Formats: sequence, structure tokens, C-alpha cells
Amino acid sequence: MMMMLSKSSRLQQFTLQIDSQLPAAAMRLFTSINCNTPYNLCFLRHGQSTWNRDNRFIGWTDTPLTEDGVLEARVAGRMLKSSGLLFDEAHTSLLRRSIRTVNLVLMETGQEYIPVYKHWRLNERSYGDLVGLNKKEVVKQFGKDQVKRWRRSYDEPPPPMRDDHEHHPQRDPRYRLMQEDIPASESLKCTRARSKVYWDDVIAPSLRSGKTVLVVGHENNLRSLIMRLEGIDPADIINLNLPRAVPLAYRLDKDLKPLERDDGKLDEATGMLRGTWLGGDDAVQQILDRDDKQVYDTRIEENLEQGEDRDKWRMWTEMAMGRPEDESFPAHSRCVEGEDPLCDVKKASA
Repeated sequence: MMMMLSKSSRLQQFTLQIDSQLPAAAMRLFTSINCNTPYNLCFLRHGQSTWNRDNRFIGWTDTPLTEDGVLEARVAGRMLKSSGLLFDEAHTSLLRRSIRTVNLVLMETGQEYIPVYKHWRLNERSYGDLVGLNKKEVVKQFGKDQVKRWRRSYDEPPPPMRDDHEHHPQRDPRYRLMQEDIPASESLKCTRARSKVYWDDVIAPSLRSGKTVLVVGHENNLRSLIMRLEGIDPADIINLNLPRAVPLAYRLDKDLKPLERDDGKLDEATGMLRGTWLGGDDAVQQILDRDDKQVYDTRIEENLEQGEDRDKWRMWTEMAMGRPEDESFPAHSRCVEGEDPLCDVKKASA
């Protein structure tokens, strides 16, 4: 008489079968950007917020995502899903434009279940007294070179924020227990000092343990982390700009140094990075060119975030989203025979 195994016994037997057939490095229940290294990291800037749309300096001001920003975040999630890069944990700031972006991304990848850690050390840099002002109007008043140094140089902070500034973070309840730590203004050097603490204490230990990490943040805070990761010189960092909502994925060695890209070159969009733009270098270059004109080209009166180009972009993103996946279809259940060792074990045991 054949003895019937209980459901728990069958599960235990299947687990033992996996243990016996897979090496330790392949025991992860998901794929990664590259199976040759367990150290994977992805940076992502948030989607468009209301003040991105209006071309205003934001800093620690808690501006929400626009409808377009929601689309940008969802498209970023689709890029990540298509790449096969899945995460053990995510890290973001205390600002809702980043928090909502990470939530939307994880919704698209089917990974709402992973832990998301939030910390003020991942906030955008403080833009001091520039907060709330229109960037192009500030360029007209102070000149392109001065504004570029305030926005992108290593150690030149903007003018400090007045205590009576209407957008001062000291009146925000989320910072009530850290009033003395609220900066009046920050250079990238200041931002790097605070992000370094979080990297050393939280992100780096997770990476060293083999976890795949997603960091969703803000342009300057991410620039400070990438500057350290890539070893970019303070004199050169002024030339690094990051697009919104395009994942930048890194493969790292055991010392958490970037491995070379598959093509052995630096990215073409910035010419400075060994990470891979999941949206493609050409698309990133187009976004960066638009962003540069939006801020610095005073001959252009049109807001490039709201004009005809924006309408074309929105139509493209809506088409790119396609129809939503059938919610009854389990997340991450699809695999390709011969490419996923765990998948092959499952098929053999079926």
C-alpha cells in the first residue's frame, strides 16, 4: 500500500531536494542582475513632484508626486521587473515623493512584502534660502555659473535659509526630535557626510551579507553616494547629473567596489559611471539634456515639464505601461527552463 505524504512532508522533501541539487550561491529564490556576484545595488531617483514640474528648488520641502510622477515611478518599476532584478530590502528618505516612488516601484515588481527603511540622512540636500524659488529666474538673477555651483559643486552651499522662511523644516513634525540637526543649507560635501553615516551603518552591512538593495532617493543625496562609490573627484562631481525615475544598477565586488559594465565602458549618458541605466544610455542623455535646458537656457520661456514634449512623453509612458498583469497570476512564478536553477528543480520535481 502506498503511503501518502502530508502537505508538510512533501514541502520538507522538496526543500531537501533543492538543498541537495543547488550550490549555496544559487539558493536565492529570485534572479539577480548578474549571478556572478552576490553584491547588487540599485539607485533610483523619485518621480516628478509638483515642484519639479514647476521648476522650483525643493530641498527638504515635502512636495508630492504629480500624476506624471506616478507614471514615471510605475515605468521604473516595469523596467526593474523586466530586468529580473529583485530586492531583499529598500531604503529611502522621509519625504513622500521618494516614499511613494518606492511603494509604486515595489507594487510593479510584486515586492510590496520587503522591508522599506526610511531615514532623514537620505533626504535631499537643503537648498537653503533658494527653496521655493524658480530655478530659471534665479539663473537670470545670479547667472548660470553661480547657480550651477550652488546646485552641483562639491563644497559651495547656497545661501542659508532664514529662520522665518515659510518652508523651514523646523515646523515639520517629522523633525521635532532632531531640531538641532536640521541644516540651514548644505553643499554636496555636507550631504555626503550625513549619507556616509547611513551607508556605513546600514546599507554596506546589508550588501556585505549578500542582500540586494534598492535605494530610492533624491538627486543630490544619490550623487553623494555615487560619488563615493565611484571615487569621483570633488572637482569633477559638478558634471554629474541624474535623471528622475531611471534605475541605475550596480554589480559590486566583495569590497563593494563597482564591477565593470558588460561593455567594459563607462556609461555614455554621463561618461562617469560603471553602473547600468536600465532605461538605456540614450534615453538618459535625452532626459538630462532637457533638464539642463529647463534650468539654464534662459532663451527658452516654455516650461519643458508642461509643454508639447511632456504630452508626447506622457502618451509614450501610458503606452509603455500596457494592460495590468492578471492579479491572479502569482508574482515571480515565471521562469525560463535552463536559465534558472531553482526553476529547473521545480520542473523536475513536478
